[in-house]
Amino acid sequence: QMEEGLKLCVDQHGGEMAGRKIEVITADTAGQPAVTKTKTQELVERNGVDVLIGPLAAFEALAIDDYIRSAEVPIISPSAAAEDLTQRQPNPWFVCAVGTSAQAHHPLGEYAAKELGYKKVAIIADDFAFGHEIASGFQRVFQDNGGTVVQKLWPPLNTADYGSYITQIDPDVDAVFAAFAGGNGIKFLGQYKNYGMELPVLGSMTTVDEGILKSMGDEAVGVISSGWYSAGIDTSTNTAFVEKVREDFGADPGYYTVGAYMACEFLNNALEQVGGDVSDKAAFMEALRNVDIGDSPYGPVKVDQYGQPVMDIRIRKVEEKDGRLQNTVLKTYPAVSQFWTYDSEQFLAAPVYSRDYTGGTSN
Repeated sequence: QMEEGLKLCVDQHGGEMAGRKIEVITADTAGQPAVTKTKTQELVERNGVDVLIGPLAAFEALAIDDYIRSAEVPIISPSAAAEDLTQRQPNPWFVCAVGTSAQAHHPLGEYAAKELGYKKVAIIADDFAFGHEIASGFQRVFQDNGGTVVQKLWPPLNTADYGSYITQIDPDVDAVFAAFAGGNGIKFLGQYKNYGMELPVLGSMTTVDEGILKSMGDEAVGVISSGWYSAGIDTSTNTAFVEKVREDFGADPGYYTVGAYMACEFLNNALEQVGGDVSDKAAFMEALRNVDIGDSPYGPVKVDQYGQPVMDIRIRKVEEKDGRLQNTVLKTYPAVSQFWTYDSEQFLAAPVYSRDYTGGTSN
């Protein structure tokens, strides 16, 4: 999906940006930090790339962080979302084209409390940093708006059967917030339905991402989630984007397709700022930190001083439309910062969101 998004963007620009021919070299990290580092070094030192787009996961991005700093090569992340990549330890050569783990889920915490009227929620999330940070972001704002998280369950990433966790869910909560990555959302929602659970489900962006939504059925219908993207965003720009992705690749774009597509658009925007001249890496990096795109599949987006996009966040509901499942947009929170409505200095003075987070700014 990432390769498809990147290819579509490059093709739409005719293979050129700011008068420069774009050559794409793809390396497979195999999802292994050590391999990621080796491949990155090869791309920089053997292939002489001017900019990197990738890798997929935050643990891969963290594995090459020191190398990127020393090699001083600009990198645009199309999917890795770890909070501290653009918070407490920002890499001056790193820019993100997607939100942080918590960025889309702060608004969902407010929406659940204020507009859905939920008072008590149970959380079940993948037991790694991405799940911890998503859950904490939701919890913080939900509790700030009068809600209570009464329970948190942490199944391992490789869980095959969620039954023992589903049966632990407190039946007295108003809803369950499920934060899963990869194919785990498919497994969880299917088993949740098979156990006859009727509590409403709130989801993270990746729990019902379009990339896996096509593999789901009735078990996903009605799930309310949040994200900076949905194939159901009703703008002419996004409609054209979705139609083109469907035409070329036979599926709706989701987190990974649009993330790589937008990383490519960030590159184009920065190249236009420097007239296609990437010889001055510092100037090119400054341009990447000043990306400002008025219209895109996301909507308007610009980058903050830490290299993180400020963008609209949508509250979405899975519905069946025209024979397919889609994330219909219920509400848009405009220009959402990675810090939500909190003071950035106070936010950064607190530790990064973690598995043990209980609420507030002190943990």
